[in-house]
Amino acid sequence: MTPTIFYGGISGIITIISLVITLLFKMEKIRSLQAELKNLQRMLEEMDGQAKLILRTDMELNKTQEELDKKIVGLYALQKISRAITTTLQEEQIFKRIEPTYLKELGFEKASCFFWDEGQQNFLPRLHLGYLELEIKSLEELLAKYKDTLWQLLQQERLISSISTNKLPFAQELCEALSLHSFIVAPLTPKEGMKGLFFVGTDNPDMNITEGDEEIVAIMVNQLGQALENARLFEKTWLAHTELEKKIVERTRQLTSALKEVEVINKRKSEFISAVSHELRTPLTSIKGYASILLAGTLGNLPPEVQARLEKINKHSDELTQLVNDLLDISRIESGKVEMKKENLNLNEVVAGVVELLSIQLKEKQIQFASHIPEEATWVWADASQVKRVFINLINNAIKFTPPQGKIDIYCRRLDSTTQIDVTDTGYGIPADSLEKIFEEFYRVENPTN
Repeated sequence: MTPTIFYGGISGIITIISLVITLLFKMEKIRSLQAELKNLQRMLEEMDGQAKLILRTDMELNKTQEELDKKIVGLYALQKISRAITTTLQEEQIFKRIEPTYLKELGFEKASCFFWDEGQQNFLPRLHLGYLELEIKSLEELLAKYKDTLWQLLQQERLISSISTNKLPFAQELCEALSLHSFIVAPLTPKEGMKGLFFVGTDNPDMNITEGDEEIVAIMVNQLGQALENARLFEKTWLAHTELEKKIVERTRQLTSALKEVEVINKRKSEFISAVSHELRTPLTSIKGYASILLAGTLGNLPPEVQARLEKINKHSDELTQLVNDLLDISRIESGKVEMKKENLNLNEVVAGVVELLSIQLKEKQIQFASHIPEEATWVWADASQVKRVFINLINNAIKFTPPQGKIDIYCRRLDSTTQIDVTDTGYGIPADSLEKIFEEFYRVENPTN
């Protein structure tokens, strides 16, 4: 039996197979498309996240830029305030130089300052900027009401604001009374004088205080405190200077008056010494004259005892005459009437004349005297009478303070264009603590001799 071929069935099978193959291809393509779709969705999600990150970063950058711009503006304003308040040393002028424009540049419209008065135990106003009269009254009432809280804040030297964690107990009440959105209260603590609180605030709802604002306000208040400290120190110094000037003027007046009195006294003293000296000379001249006549034997020979007493009278008359001359010289020196008549002097001759004048005193105390004047120091250019008086005073002083059987030496030496003269003796000497006083008027060193 010959098989019968159904062409129609075969073609159907082929068609079905073709459809199956086509379906498989389409399913594969769908899976591929689904995978691509998932990949696209993932990419879209990533792009969306990145876009959000970019937007967030952009917003943060904008915010940072705004804060930076605000800080720059604030620093410029701070610089202006610093220049304004540091160019004066008057406390009242310091507060007057804080202008409203500076506050606006800092981002605030209102400011006030209060100082704590220990005597009144209350805060006293020193500055108000940007307030209405009613607001000022409300602020002062709040300060009086919460002065204990604010005083503690001042003692702690702690800055506080509307964004602080530890808020003021009356922060809400303060904002409502002054129509404020935010504020900062900073302690003002100069080292000199009263301390206080500096208050700044804004009623702008778009103005949010930041930590940067707190830092700038803290710096401003610190500079204000330094300016106040400088002004108070200057005032204190100026007052002390003025008081010192008054004292100097008064003391100068007193010294001038005292000096005039001293001059009058010195003049009277000089006149008295001069008058007394001249009055003493007359009887001394008579005494010495009569003694000389008697000693000369003009009236006859004298017994030895009488002659010895007359010699003592004559000697003491010479001593008194010398004292009178010394008094007159002192008077002339003090009155400035002494004139120097310089000439070439031979020191050997001057010393010899003085020793001859004082020979009786030297013999009485059995004092050895020697002068050591080299040839190069013999001649000097000086006033003869004054040099002689200096030698008389020095040698007489040495005789007075040298014990019996002592020794006095005079040494001279040339020093360039001058001559140095040293008088030494075997007396008790001058104590070290008296060396600075020996040239004072009427001063005498205490020692066993005197």
